[in-house]
Amino acid sequence: MLDKTLRMNYLFDFYQPLLTSKQRKYMSLYYLDDYSLGEIADQYEVSRQAVYDNIKRTEAMLEEYEHKLSLFKKFEDRSRLISTLKTAIRDQKATPEEMFELIDSLEKLE
Repeated sequence: MLDKTLRMNYLFDFYQPLLTSKQRKYMSLYYLDDYSLGEIADQYEVSRQAVYDNIKRTEAMLEEYEHKLSLFKKFEDRSRLISTLKTAIRDQKATPEEMFELIDSLEKLE
């Protein structure tokens, strides 16, 4: 569950401008503020099922956006490459050619 929550938080960060106001509010309350479905339903005077359906549809939309745009995957790849490059520079174990290969990989992500 924690992995899904973390992934949804990242996807929400990347794609929230593409969501409706209601979708942003529900997702923010549910994933960022840790509200229960019942608490959100009470706040917006809708059924718990309506909140659940909205959140599930929004999760599916976020996954579809990621499938098409890959912003989160590129972020993960970039973070991993930067970490590898920092380690290579710090430990001075990589050759200049290897460091340039890492930089080239970073540039290709854009």
